[in-house]
Amino acid sequence: MEHTSSRTSSDAVAGRKGPKTFQVGPVDRTRALVIHAEPKSARRGRDASTQPSVQSTRTPEAKLQEAVGLACAINLDVVETFLLSLQKMHPATLMGPGKVSEFTGIIAATQAELVIVDAALSPVQQRNLERAWNTKVLDRTGLILEIFGARARTKEGRLQVELAHLTYQKSRLVRSWTHLERQRGGLGFVGGPGETQIEADRRQIQDRINRLERQLETVKKTRELHRASRRKVPYPIIALVGYTNAGKSTLFNRLCDADVMAEDLLFATLDPTMRQVPLRNGRPVVLSDTVGFISDLPTNLIAAFRATLEEVLEADIVVHVRDISHGDSVAQSEDVEDVLGQLGIDELQRRQVIEVWNKIDLMDDFARETAQHQNQRSEHDVVMLSATTGEGCEDLLTLLDKRLAQGEREIDVIVAPEQGAELHWIYQNADVLDRADEDDGSSRLRIRVAQPKIGTLLQKDISVVPDG
Repeated sequence: MEHTSSRTSSDAVAGRKGPKTFQVGPVDRTRALVIHAEPKSARRGRDASTQPSVQSTRTPEAKLQEAVGLACAINLDVVETFLLSLQKMHPATLMGPGKVSEFTGIIAATQAELVIVDAALSPVQQRNLERAWNTKVLDRTGLILEIFGARARTKEGRLQVELAHLTYQKSRLVRSWTHLERQRGGLGFVGGPGETQIEADRRQIQDRINRLERQLETVKKTRELHRASRRKVPYPIIALVGYTNAGKSTLFNRLCDADVMAEDLLFATLDPTMRQVPLRNGRPVVLSDTVGFISDLPTNLIAAFRATLEEVLEADIVVHVRDISHGDSVAQSEDVEDVLGQLGIDELQRRQVIEVWNKIDLMDDFARETAQHQNQRSEHDVVMLSATTGEGCEDLLTLLDKRLAQGEREIDVIVAPEQGAELHWIYQNADVLDRADEDDGSSRLRIRVAQPKIGTLLQKDISVVPDG
């Protein structure tokens, strides 16, 4: 077992400047221990690797650092951190009885009120560790759910978080409430022991889950109506996706001149935000900021947030924002690709993704030069920039313009005074770049129209001015 200084780890994770906290008094923050546990076999396999791109595999230290960052995201006071290599996984407590006893003493000495085990604990393991340590225990999924619960602001976001939390909690009733082992008395003439308290509470949770799913189904239909409305307006949609804390919201604010919450914290953004922004040639687009992804993202969270994440499926362009200065940038990128695959974005769509390598302001000249060489080998279009300083953002806007212009034509048309319906169609399905109204009531328009819609345009008996 390796023990590291929690203060140093916290500062490194929470943005290289230390976590932003809001202390009212010296004892307001919950004291927590963070333990990253993994089998020794996983570490041996990693150490034996001779792959040149060691960046693509996370080290235990990086995983611990991320766990500390998650704890800092809900303002916990991380007093100690530990790396734990397990000879084998114990079904009852994950770790062996010796380690359980050792941590009992550490918890007492540090007066920790919460222990975060950065692993997937079964309900039995969680219950047994809480009993042994006499303190609250959270696994990785539980910690992420706590963060989501603290950050969700919109009604939709709160519904999604509650659904994920109840789904997670349903299997852990045996852990959560000690009174659940009691039985309610059944009716004497029915026979049998009657309904247990745990069964009744599990049934109540399931009823609540069913109600939430119905409410979210309504949300999904509402979002689909909004998407259908946007399809009628010729504004391309650009979705920002990426690992949590990669800088999506900072880039969103830079491009849209918006004020979306953008802090150096994991999961600073949960509720999606959309803004209209003009590109350099005047073309209006809709930019969408989405929730960040993370490794080992709980499947029930993906399911709960599917209605939100489906906005990505409707996007004309997906911009994958990466923190290129991060030591695990490649591994984080693979995690994002995995979640996109779960959402149904196939390989063909993923080849059309634009990658933004963000936070180049945190890199020295050698690191930048190395990244430039990697850029040349990427299968995606890549833009290196800093959302904080603005360096490289113009290159991104230029690339977006170029990508959206593919397959489009600029043509001049003349619309007669009686062709009001045709004029309306043009404004709904093309970009009007210029308009001149003539004395006879007709209008001469310079428009940009996508190739698939040119045929429809010509069928409307609208006069097209020949080129030249």
